[in-house]
Amino acid sequence: MAALGANLAIAASKFVAFAFSGSSSMLAEGVHSLADSGNQFLLLIGGKKAQREATPQHPFGYGRERYIYAFLVSIVLFSVGGMFAIYEGYEKILHPHEIERWYWPVGVLVFAIIAEGFSFRTAIKESNELRGTLSWSQFIRRAKAPELPVVLLEDFGALIGLVLALGGVGLALLTGDGIWDGIGTVCIGVLLVLIALVLAAETKSLLLGEAAGIEEVKKIEAAIVDGDTVTGVIHMRTLHLGPEELLIAAKIAVQHDDTAAEVANAINAAEARIRAAVPIARVIYLEPDIYSEAEAAKGPDPEATPGGPTPHPVGH
Repeated sequence: MAALGANLAIAASKFVAFAFSGSSSMLAEGVHSLADSGNQFLLLIGGKKAQREATPQHPFGYGRERYIYAFLVSIVLFSVGGMFAIYEGYEKILHPHEIERWYWPVGVLVFAIIAEGFSFRTAIKESNELRGTLSWSQFIRRAKAPELPVVLLEDFGALIGLVLALGGVGLALLTGDGIWDGIGTVCIGVLLVLIALVLAAETKSLLLGEAAGIEEVKKIEAAIVDGDTVTGVIHMRTLHLGPEELLIAAKIAVQHDDTAAEVANAINAAEARIRAAVPIARVIYLEPDIYSEAEAAKGPDPEATPGGPTPHPVGH
C-alpha cells in the first residue's frame, strides 16, 4: 500500500513535468511509475484471490494465485516499463530536442526520490522482520511470499532509475544537447528489463513449486520421529502450495511388530508435532513402512529424486 500510494503520486507529477518540459526521461519515468502502480494493484488482487477457500476442483486451495500475479508483474515491468523506455530513449537519441522549463523535471525527480525512498524504507522494514540472517540476495531468492521481493526490486530499480533520469536531464541542461536525455532514458529501460528478468526467474521457480527451506525441513524431520513407534524418516517431499501453505508427504519407518492402531496413533501424534513445529504445514501425508537395512544398502530410494534426502532412521 505504501508503494502504491507513492507511485501514484509520483506518476502524476512526472506526467505533469513531461507536459511542461518535453523530457523523454520524464515520460519514461512516468510510464515506469504508472506500471509500478499497476503492479501493486496486481499484487493486491493476487493476495485477495489467494484467500479463497479450497473447492473440489482445487482441493489444495488458491495460494499460488499470488505467484501468478507476481509473474504478471514481471511481464508488465518488462514490456510496459522497460521496452517502452528503451523505445522512447532511442527515439530521443535519433531526434533530440532541448529540454524546456528545466525546473519541472528537476523538481519532480527530487520529489520522486524522496517518495520512493519512503516506499523503499517501508519495504526494507517489513522484509527485515522475515529476513533473519539471510543476505538481501538470499532473501529475494528464497522468499516464498512474492510481494516483498517484488516491491524491494521495484523500489530499488525506481531509485536508480530516478538517479539516471536526473543525470540525463542534468547533462542535457549542462551541454544543451538533448541526446543525453535520450541516453538516460535508454539506461532506465535496460535497468527495468534486467529487474523484470530477475523477477520472472524467481516467480517462475515459485510457480513450478518450491520445497520448504532447509531449517523447516530439519524441524519437520525432528517432529516426525518419536523414537518409539516412528523410528525414522525414510524419505520426504515438501511443496509450497502458497507462501503460508506447505504440503508434506513422507514415508516413515515404524516397528515391524506395531499394531495398526499403534501406527495410526503415532501418525496422528506426528502430524500434531509437525504443525506445532511448522505452523504453515497445512496438508500432511505420512505413509508407514518397515525400514530394511538390506534395501537401504542397495542405494537411494527409487522414489527419491537426485539430491533429495537420504534415509536416516534413528540410531542407524
